[in-house]
This record gives sequence, C-alpha cells and structure tokens, in this order.
Amino acid sequence: MKLERSYYLNNDVVFLAKDLLGKTLCTLIDDKLTCGIITETEAYAGVNDKAAHSYNGRRTKRTETMYQQGGVGYVYLCYGIHRLFNVVTGSKDVPHGILIRGIYPTEGIEEIVKRRGIKFSDTIGIGPGKVTQALGISLTHDRVDLTGNEVWIQDDEVTIKENDIRVGPRIGVDYAGEDAKLPYRFWTTNYHFK
Repeated sequence: MKLERSYYLNNDVVFLAKDLLGKTLCTLIDDKLTCGIITETEAYAGVNDKAAHSYNGRRTKRTETMYQQGGVGYVYLCYGIHRLFNVVTGSKDVPHGILIRGIYPTEGIEEIVKRRGIKFSDTIGIGPGKVTQALGISLTHDRVDLTGNEVWIQDDEVTIKENDIRVGPRIGVDYAGEDAKLPYRFWTTNYHFK
C-alpha cells in the first residue's frame, strides 16, 4: 500500500528514518517499474542540525525543496557526480529530510542491472548514488510528489527485526562537529526479508 501524505507529516524525522527501513521505494520511469526495500537511511533534522543543508535557516534555490510540506522528494547533486534522493518530512517550513542510502531490489531487477551496468548482488543498491542510478531517479525528480505515480514509497509489510537494525553516526558529515556524531543513521545487513 502506497504511503499517504499523512505519513510524511510526522515532525519526528529520526523516528521516520528508522521507520522507513523495510518500506519499498518505487519508480515508474519510461514505463519501467523498479522497486527496492529500503535498507539504509539518514535523518537530517532541519535548522538545528549542522549536517543539514537547511542548518541555521539556510534557504537557497536548491534547499527550498526541504521547506515544502512533507511528502516530496529532494534530489540534489553531490560532488558534481552523484544524484542523492531524500524524503522531505514534517510540516511546511520545517526542513526535515531523510537520505535514502540503500535499497535491496525487488522489482525490475533486469532494468536495475542495466542501469547500474554490473551483475546483480546484495549490494547493487547500497550507497545513495547507487540508489538513484538503480531506480532511474534524476535531478528532474526534485520536488516529485511521493503520493503520485512516478516515485513513491509503499508498505509491503516487510518487517525488519529490531535486533537486525544498526544505529550510528551519519557518513561524510565531519564538518558538522558534534552533530556529526548524532545517531541518525539506520541500516540493516540482513537481507532475508519475509
């Protein structure tokens, strides 16, 4: 079942980052359906989080997406190479986001393999740049409505056991000082989904 707008309006971005584990991220691009179970996320807690693009109320053309009402995608270019996909959550003008760092493909595997240009493995969708490449997400999907029919998240009732969830600091945000150590990253390496 596709997640409804109300799901994304929760202002507890850390809770949602963990809750998204086991949900399925899907795209329908060029008539090709591709999906993967979300296996890794990172929370970015708005204006008070030194690691967030919106820290201290920063508003630019790029970050304006984060200030939208929850339920849209925030896609940006990292290091001029990788497209990264984030889920905007919370109320309008509360710039919370969740970076999707990893997926385990479940639909359209042939297309995912073609997009990635490598053989299938458990790690084909591990890494935020690999997620967007596998699912065909581009910069044109910035502000995409996650309740629409192009990019969405659904609940396929996959349960990840609590003892299979790891929690730790986010990756690549050393510039954020003490906020770099916050336990806002969630992941699992147990890909035996039921």
